[in-house]
Amino acid sequence: MSTLTPASTPDTAEVVVPRSPLNPTYLRLDVRRVLRNRRTLVFTIVMPVVFYVIFGVGQKDAASRAYVMISLGVYGAMVAATSVGASVAVERASGWSRQLRLTPLRPATYVITKVLAAATIALLPVAIEFVVGAVSGARMPAQAWVLGGVVAWLGSLVFAALGLAVGYLLPSENAMQILGAAMSVLAMLGGLFVPLFLFPHLMQQIAQFTPAYGVGLLARHPLTHDGSVLGGVVNVVAWAVVFGVAAALLFRRDTQRV
Repeated sequence: MSTLTPASTPDTAEVVVPRSPLNPTYLRLDVRRVLRNRRTLVFTIVMPVVFYVIFGVGQKDAASRAYVMISLGVYGAMVAATSVGASVAVERASGWSRQLRLTPLRPATYVITKVLAAATIALLPVAIEFVVGAVSGARMPAQAWVLGGVVAWLGSLVFAALGLAVGYLLPSENAMQILGAAMSVLAMLGGLFVPLFLFPHLMQQIAQFTPAYGVGLLARHPLTHDGSVLGGVVNVVAWAVVFGVAAALLFRRDTQRV
């Protein structure tokens, strides 16, 4: 007569329950911490609105106002996502990241939380910019409102990876200063501050290879129908891979430190 071994009985069998890669508590704390930073809110929400009031409201037609609104919505989302990613520099300097490594929090959970926090914060400048644009007379088809806003929002996550990479590469006192200037330069080169057709031909060619170009083109395409969608997608994907790989390598180097 066969017998059941203890290991094979249902009562004693080991049940492996996979842990969720998302920690809602840590995500909520991270978002709250960013929202308490007044400097971040000024550069991600206030400044894009001020730029729109200066350069967008005065446009003669509603479509031109919408063009400026979308471009500055992309810019605000870029800065917001980058700021969240770069906050790891402050965490490293304060010893917070080392404390987190002593907890059960997995590296994947940490990275996913940063990306979700970046997505949450990046939604704010896009939504506020679009509300201000609608109130001030920006007009475009309903599809352009939806697609432009979604692309501006989700496309900004490419820059969350850039922020993470810089946050792991530079000390906290330098990370945000360098990124603040870099975001302005990338926005200019990518056609977010000035339409690319006003640039010399050579600058227009160079702009197509810059990180902000693809997101801006795709976000404005439902309104303008200008440019190559495929080219914009390739640009976004390529820079997402570059920034993502850089962030992963620098994250691994940081976690290997004692």
